Amino acid sequence: MTADRTSEAGAEFSHRSVLLDSAVDYLVSDPEGRYVDGTFGRGGHSRLILGRLGVSGGLLGIDKDPEAIKVAEEFAAGDSRFKYFHGSFAELGRAVSEAGWDKVSGVLLDLGVSSPQLDDASRGFSFMREGPLDMRMNPLQSPSAAEWLAHAEEGEIADVIFRYGEERFSRRIARLIVARRQGAPIETTLQLAALVNEAVPKKEKHKHPATRTFQAIRIFINRELEDLEIGLQAAVDRLAPGGRLVVISFHSLEDRLVKRFMRDLARGPRLPKGIPVTAEQEASDYRLIGKASKANAGEVRENVRARSAVMRVLERTDNKHTVQGSA
Repeated sequence: MTADRTSEAGAEFSHRSVLLDSAVDYLVSDPEGRYVDGTFGRGGHSRLILGRLGVSGGLLGIDKDPEAIKVAEEFAAGDSRFKYFHGSFAELGRAVSEAGWDKVSGVLLDLGVSSPQLDDASRGFSFMREGPLDMRMNPLQSPSAAEWLAHAEEGEIADVIFRYGEERFSRRIARLIVARRQGAPIETTLQLAALVNEAVPKKEKHKHPATRTFQAIRIFINRELEDLEIGLQAAVDRLAPGGRLVVISFHSLEDRLVKRFMRDLARGPRLPKGIPVTAEQEASDYRLIGKASKANAGEVRENVRARSAVMRVLERTDNKHTVQGSA
């Protein structure tokens, strides 16, 4: 897809999915298979996947965001091969069952916040635009970032910013948040960005001081890492033999989790250190496909947000043989 466009309140937002072609190349191995786009967004990957499918193929789009579901409804109305589910990819098993499917030929997860969400100031994801401090991917769920910051203990705020943002000045930031909210609530993105800028004594070159804090609060509010752990397992549980899981990550916390999950599955059962292998071991039912991929220079020039993208691919092989061990 070249670009998606949706309009709201007179504003127009555009988005080109990162690693679009390569992700779909890895994902679609059977034109008549059934696939899951676990992060539908504005349908960038889904549109290309549908273009690769035959008349008997199927695609299920999943997303938390009601704005994404509006686009998914349009897809479903125009193509009977497409189904959608409003929820998190952590609910992938339920979504697949409700679609009337059992196993699938592939699952794609394009993690993090989308460009339309970042570019829409009313969603509260960006520290560069004035808007309500919301950050919810599904605004129907609670709490918003502003609601959480208004009541959370200082220690909890510091722990969230350190854990999910890897921000070394997390305690200084949390202390100033708690002090400032005594006078008036922190309700807008630029209020929080200015506060963080004030709290951080040393600035990183070419990086806004609020970057890590906004990332951390967003991940926490949306339970992104918890959903990812659940969603990865749900995805492999539904993969048919030969099926692939394709995951695109945008920061180190996500990528480390994905890398470890895929690596451990590909290694297969592991015995504790020091115990000699004297019997046959089962081979792994999964294998890694290629190495971690990144966007090329041209894609980064077109979309600067692509520079941090990392794609990893896991395939279910369903090996039935065993590996002979030795003492």
